[in-house]
Amino acid sequence: MLKKSASPESLRELPNRTKVAIVSALSGQFSRAILLECVALARSSYYYLLSHPVKPTRPELHEAVKEIFSRTPNGCGHRQIAMGLRAELGVKIANKTVLKIMHDLGLHCQIRKVRASTKYNAYHGEQKKVFDNILKRDFNANKPWEKLGTDVTAFQLSWGKAYLAPIYDFASKAIVAWSISQSPTMAQQYELLDQFFAKLPKGAHPILHSDRGWQYQHGTWCKKLKEQGIIQSMSKLGNCLDNAATEQVFGHLKDEFFRGQHWHTFDL
Repeated sequence: MLKKSASPESLRELPNRTKVAIVSALSGQFSRAILLECVALARSSYYYLLSHPVKPTRPELHEAVKEIFSRTPNGCGHRQIAMGLRAELGVKIANKTVLKIMHDLGLHCQIRKVRASTKYNAYHGEQKKVFDNILKRDFNANKPWEKLGTDVTAFQLSWGKAYLAPIYDFASKAIVAWSISQSPTMAQQYELLDQFFAKLPKGAHPILHSDRGWQYQHGTWCKKLKEQGIIQSMSKLGNCLDNAATEQVFGHLKDEFFRGQHWHTFDL
């Protein structure tokens, strides 16, 4: 802390509790009065803060927070931990309270940083039929199997690429169907649809939103969805925000599970 605060002026700008820690650590070597003067902290404030240490935030949840954080190789953010606490333990807790707990425990999530884009682009022009953007960025759903999204993303590995094609439920936040392939082909999409149709509840006619990738304009893809009573919705050309609910799944998946991990072959 002292290395970061090289000048007396910077010492005076530190939080009071940090000043207390500095004065306490150096009081055996220097006069406490001089130290308090250097950091511009009143003697009464020093002793008050010293006798009233900060209490840990929600200590009964510390173990649960650490357990949820450790579930992914690269950790996870406070919002995801908060969702886990609410869903699994029925805890009423604000996102910022979880962030305070993480600070108390020294848990820092090193994800969601801006990186150079290497996104797989499936747009090959308008191949067949383009559908209207029915969702118009309204990703809120009242129940599962009402609004879903799909896309394809690439994972760069030492031996090549692996392509993930999921179908994501905006209400339950679950990936209801998925397929992994070494190439983004229609065979992968047919495997995805077979799994999707097998899980589709009877009488459900959800909206399935996608970008304008060539797969989603393919005649067989459109025909299969129509036969199942599924309504197609498409993003506007070149606007990834129209499919943001699905895109963010890829971001979290890569940051929390993939980055820093190594697979030597396609088959696990």
